Amino acid sequence: MESTADTPELVGSPAVEGATPEGAGVPLAGAIPRRRLRDALRDYLALTKPRIIVLLLITTVTTMFVADPSGPSLATILWTMLGGYLAAGGAGAINHFVDRDRDARMARTCDRPLVTGRIEPNHGLMFGIALAIASIVLLAVAVNPVAAALALSGLLGYVFVYTLWLKPLTPQNIVIGGAAGAVPPLVGWAAATGGLTWDALYPFAIVFLWTPPHFWALALLVKDDYANASVPMLPVARGDAATRRQILVYSVALVAFTALPYFTGLFSWPYLAAALGFGAGFIALAADLAGRPSRAAAVRLHLASLAYLALLFAAMAADRILLG
Repeated sequence: MESTADTPELVGSPAVEGATPEGAGVPLAGAIPRRRLRDALRDYLALTKPRIIVLLLITTVTTMFVADPSGPSLATILWTMLGGYLAAGGAGAINHFVDRDRDARMARTCDRPLVTGRIEPNHGLMFGIALAIASIVLLAVAVNPVAAALALSGLLGYVFVYTLWLKPLTPQNIVIGGAAGAVPPLVGWAAATGGLTWDALYPFAIVFLWTPPHFWALALLVKDDYANASVPMLPVARGDAATRRQILVYSVALVAFTALPYFTGLFSWPYLAAALGFGAGFIALAADLAGRPSRAAAVRLHLASLAYLALLFAAMAADRILLG
């Protein structure tokens, strides 16, 4: 419901008493166009899925310091962040276009701009493609071609491998397709060093293993939406109990894997302590969801998973900066 706080009508005012002097009740010239422009900008921004991108940028920037503890230049960091935002935002906008029919059948997404017609679908698609092209050109020119190529691979993987192919096909969609979401740390590593080493696979694999428990916790909350849209997410295809078990399995595997970079010498003991401490909390929440299933437990795990990943990557960067 729209608020009327901006247009109060007071008893005794001309609007109430019927008097209509010149200009009374008439919006200021340009007010409506400005509002429409503001709303349009907000809708186009929504196509980029900014809340998701914030976490992707955290993993990108922290990995830059893991790769180069002395610190990349500020210009490199800023150009990488901008290029990363444009790449992820372009992928998000194209995803809105591809998923618009499915989104219309889900309560969680039925108000998206392309579904409601606030933005013409073809305009949303062109916007996404334009962002994608801009991101690759910017990264190739301002950062390096390796970072640009990796960003392009993540974008194409998200759109074609996950959204178009795996999402409507298999309940393992988020497991395989999650590789696209794990590309930003690789972009950060390449931006900082000009290439990749075997150590770059650690942050990539951590995001890859983190994605299923993070996403499946949300899928438990909106299972009916996915069923209505005929999307075979794990809770729809295998049931809630199987999903909760898989969340716990992946959580244990994730935490175990986070210890590996310590034993290979990439990180020192402060990182290991942080990884095991954060991991113990993550596993506890996953075990609570498995043992005492509830909507509240799924919400706690989903939200905590966001903080977990951000804190873990911050611990990686801090370890390398201080002790690397």
